[in-house]
Amino acid sequence: MANTNTTLGAAKASKKDEFYTQLGDIEKELSHYREYFRDKVVFCNCDDPYESNFFKYFALYFNALGLKKLIATCYDGSPIAQQELPLFPDENNEQKKKAYKVEISEVPDLDGNGATDLTDVKLLLKSSDHNIKAELKGNGDFRSPECIELLKQADIVVTNPPFSLFREYIALLLKYDKKFLVIGNQNAITYKEIFKNMQNNELWLGYKSGDMAFRVPNYYEPRETRYWVDETGQKWRSMGNICWFTNMDIQKRHEYLILVKKYSPEDYSTYDNYDAINVNKTDDIPNDYPGIMGVPITFLDKYNPEQFELIGIDRYVEDNPNYGKRFTIDGKEIYARILIRNKKPQIS
Repeated sequence: MANTNTTLGAAKASKKDEFYTQLGDIEKELSHYREYFRDKVVFCNCDDPYESNFFKYFALYFNALGLKKLIATCYDGSPIAQQELPLFPDENNEQKKKAYKVEISEVPDLDGNGATDLTDVKLLLKSSDHNIKAELKGNGDFRSPECIELLKQADIVVTNPPFSLFREYIALLLKYDKKFLVIGNQNAITYKEIFKNMQNNELWLGYKSGDMAFRVPNYYEPRETRYWVDETGQKWRSMGNICWFTNMDIQKRHEYLILVKKYSPEDYSTYDNYDAINVNKTDDIPNDYPGIMGVPITFLDKYNPEQFELIGIDRYVEDNPNYGKRFTIDGKEIYARILIRNKKPQIS
């Protein structure tokens, strides 16, 4: 568990956690969940409205989705919060960084079909007395008392939380029994707490997994790979192990994985000190093996709880004789493996 004294701003700065999601990526994923949002309060609790495409998406589709309210909170280290300083002068009219919240309860319907082109926050705030922007007393951290009170009001949380605080972030959403759709690093699957949540069917992967590009702040240093600067001078980073995590049911998690391989001892190694076979690729899962199999973490992108049972994850499975360590084959440690069992093996 992350240190609760770690501020959101410190996490972003020290762990390079400030990644801005593209609107197109949000639109593609959210297209699978539209039925969940009617008459709901959506909370983007890691989002500066002036910068966040999550806020922009829900402002654009506020009427089409039938939202009741949209809330976004900004932490006091946000670049835009610093640019918006004149909105919150202190008693001596001096500028200072401030966290704030924006609540949107009404969006003018300009074209008659529920969409709007009012993507500018200031215009949204002026368009209705029901839309407000207010200074927060605290720093806007998603764990702060103010943000938790807003979380209690929300039905669904959608955002890109800081990856370094992912365990703590998910724990908070589950504690308050919220529906959510958030972006995370695929390696979060290997966290003991997150995998336990998945094993208990408290969360699962959404539709998109794999490569995703993000805008990053100017202070990010250049990298040799997966980094570029566009024609406007904007810096970009991409990662190949990004996925969406959710607890909203989707058709994808009920689709059966078609298995064509048959088991033979010659084709599948066993672990040195654990009774299970090793499967290097999801496509290689044998359809007739009734025992425990170790598969890559990418398997969870195809996981159907009606077809497979999640036994555990290698390091933390209770009967691992070397608890806390990965499995080995011929003395060589292999990459993380999820232990599964086929509920319906095709045994002839």
